[in-house]
Amino acid sequence: MTEKLEDMKVSDSMLADAKAEIGALSEDVEETPDESGNFSVSREEISIIRAELASEFPDEYLYFSDSYIESVASKPYSKDMSKRRPLDYSIKKLKEVLTWREETGVNKFTEAVDLAFGSPDDPKALENPNLLDQGQKMAICLNYGCYYLHGLTKTGLPVLWIRTNRLPWYPDVDSLANCLILMTDTAISRLAKGKNEYIVIADTTSPPPPHPGFLVKLVSSLVKGYPDRLGSVISAPTSSIMQFVMNLVIPLMPSRLQNKFFFIGSEEQKAKIAEFLLNGEDDIPTFMGGPADHDKFYPEESYCPNRGEGSLKFDFYGMCERLEQSVKEYEESHS
Repeated sequence: MTEKLEDMKVSDSMLADAKAEIGALSEDVEETPDESGNFSVSREEISIIRAELASEFPDEYLYFSDSYIESVASKPYSKDMSKRRPLDYSIKKLKEVLTWREETGVNKFTEAVDLAFGSPDDPKALENPNLLDQGQKMAICLNYGCYYLHGLTKTGLPVLWIRTNRLPWYPDVDSLANCLILMTDTAISRLAKGKNEYIVIADTTSPPPPHPGFLVKLVSSLVKGYPDRLGSVISAPTSSIMQFVMNLVIPLMPSRLQNKFFFIGSEEQKAKIAEFLLNGEDDIPTFMGGPADHDKFYPEESYCPNRGEGSLKFDFYGMCERLEQSVKEYEESHS
């Protein structure tokens, strides 16, 4: 009889013994990082980590792929960059992510948007008035068209586009941040096999004044909810407002996250962004001087039809389908 991992009883003593045995074996092996600076992680270690997560988070531990668990555990230890992160440190880091997800209700965000898409008189909406209210507030922010996922990088990572000129000057901070979290979760749930990250490309031509509450929530989400998920953030063209914003935000970030931000001037933005995108310059959007018409899929709100019976105008479901198709084509071409 085959048991599911969540049905298996793994005692604390069994886990402690297994970690001690793995630790003893690791001490006899000289750790050498690979070309990217990461260390090797054994299948046994991944199994121990997953068992620890399953014992404490039986409903959420499958949120992490083995590839991501390996990615987190393989990173250099911040207190000694010549060594790999200790197993307990990686387990603690992953548990903190799942705790954050429970506390923030992230796993309900898609359901909230589903309710906002449907009729407010639908039985599910009437049974969940608080979730409907959250979804309707998120729909207002999604309708701005300031965040969306579109296309891949040359290495097969999803691209999250941020159009700061569409951001509101007086935002609903929680809902705006929740929509950004929703986009990140949507990207992660549709990653190509073996991929663990996404990238952000932000058009920062004319951003609104920075809102401190939003910036703090943004950094907190990246650090607590998505460690080692953000591949790069490309900001172009870099404006004086954006420089001011980043001077506020970057000191709040750990050094690993700080090093993933790139600021590009208007003269070099096309060439630099083309280096990231799957089809090079052909994938650069019109609002950045390229031929790709993103507005065909993600127009300003005044040009958007209502998508369902509720308040959602943004083409969230079409975005998901296009991303899935892009990932499928990438995997087929790289198999």
